[in-house]
Amino acid sequence: MSENSIDTIHINFNEESLWVLNMALALVMFGIALDIRLSDFKELFKKPKPILVGVLSQFLVLPAVTFLLVFSINPLPSVALGMFMVAACPGGNISNFITHMAKGNSALSVCLTAVATLLAIFMTPLNLEFWSSFYPPAAAILTTVAIAPLAMVKLVFLLLGIPLVAGMMVNYYLPTLAKKAAKILKVASLVFFVVLIFIALYANRIIFLDYVFYVFWIVVLHNLVAFTTGFSLAKVSGLSLENTRTITIETGIQNSGLGLLLIFTFFDGLGGMALLTAFWGIWHLVSGLILATFWSSKTIEDKKELA
Repeated sequence: MSENSIDTIHINFNEESLWVLNMALALVMFGIALDIRLSDFKELFKKPKPILVGVLSQFLVLPAVTFLLVFSINPLPSVALGMFMVAACPGGNISNFITHMAKGNSALSVCLTAVATLLAIFMTPLNLEFWSSFYPPAAAILTTVAIAPLAMVKLVFLLLGIPLVAGMMVNYYLPTLAKKAAKILKVASLVFFVVLIFIALYANRIIFLDYVFYVFWIVVLHNLVAFTTGFSLAKVSGLSLENTRTITIETGIQNSGLGLLLIFTFFDGLGGMALLTAFWGIWHLVSGLILATFWSSKTIEDKKELA
């Protein structure tokens, strides 16, 4: 395995496939938004602490911890950029399902999805550029790429912001239709999205097989660190066990689909970034389901929360 080759290789993903990937991600977000109501936000203003802890965990603590992890393991530059990209993304599109399965706070999970999605429009480009600039090998790659932060903000808004608002409007005006459509749409769009990731990996299987073990252990470690970050911050903040489970899952399940789209659009499918982010998209399904299965067997006796 040539040490620098993955930093110069670009994953092949043509314009038509990229367009389909865009539509799939927007459809996933729309399906999630069909479950979000304005009344969910009203409840947050009464007890905002869990939401604030969740946002802090996703957009401030996780990127900072990722930075420390990158410095500790010193991965190849493009892989480090992939780690920063994953950490900069909002919670993943299956976090609501995983939270429900884990007996977490589903309402909090849905609200965090909405709030994090809106914040991601600005925070994802900001975090990616900010933390990457402090790691010289990754910063060197950034200097050769025209990221165009405003263009990235625009793309995130189109992919996440508009579907979120549209889904909430359908839920508000046509709640019965939204409820029926959400069940079908969320599952179908998610399956479609995962299939697209597998297609991308298969089309570039030679590169993938060369680096699969190197990337695999970094993804597993990074994902474990993300879960631990969410759990620790929630515990330290005195959240209930139900809310702690939710914050843990929301921090460990990242929207790698958004990360992939940004990588294909602004980094021309840079090898290490694309492989790490695509593998994260597969692995967090496995780790999330394992954690949810474990927690689903544990009864929550006390739902009290410290002030």
